[in-house]
Amino acid sequence: MQIAAQIAEGFIGMFQKGGTVFVGLVTGIVPLLIVLMTAVNALVRFIGPERIDKVAVVASRNIFLRYLILPFLAVFFLTNPIAYTLGRFLPEKQKPAFYDSSVSFVHPILGLFPHANPGEIFVWAGIAAGITKLGLGLGDLAIHYFLVGLLVIFIRGLLTERITAVMWARRSRIVSSESEANEDITLGETSSTEIATEEA
Repeated sequence: MQIAAQIAEGFIGMFQKGGTVFVGLVTGIVPLLIVLMTAVNALVRFIGPERIDKVAVVASRNIFLRYLILPFLAVFFLTNPIAYTLGRFLPEKQKPAFYDSSVSFVHPILGLFPHANPGEIFVWAGIAAGITKLGLGLGDLAIHYFLVGLLVIFIRGLLTERITAVMWARRSRIVSSESEANEDITLGETSSTEIATEEA
């Protein structure tokens, strides 16, 4: 009977601990996120979505702007998951690389700008909790996390653009081979029809 009571206490204790964590989030990070999201949305409205779109068009012309600045602007202003729509200004061959860069940046930005991906703030919160227990500062971690994130998204953008170019070239060869095969079949059918007509 004592064991059953201890199991029940442990079971309820787990939910009580979850409730304590939830209250901490509601009184801590949630108001911060709401204020940040409101501020960024106001900034986007103030600047104007069409101006942000123009910046995206200009940024798409340079490799550093395309895989460093544009993903940052997309994730900062449009947040996850709307950020990926900024890739619509890029040529088709560059869209996969832009997406890869943007999707890789939704976590590294959280330390400095948690509004960018509030649905996954637990990733940053978990890392921050461990760093805080070690007695280290969160500011340095947030900046390093951000800078390493920029390096990673640039490398991923370059690699994905190269991989896409290789796959695009293979696709073009396959399509042209299939077109040639279809032409040969069509010519063969035409010549068979002509022979049959001549025999008749």
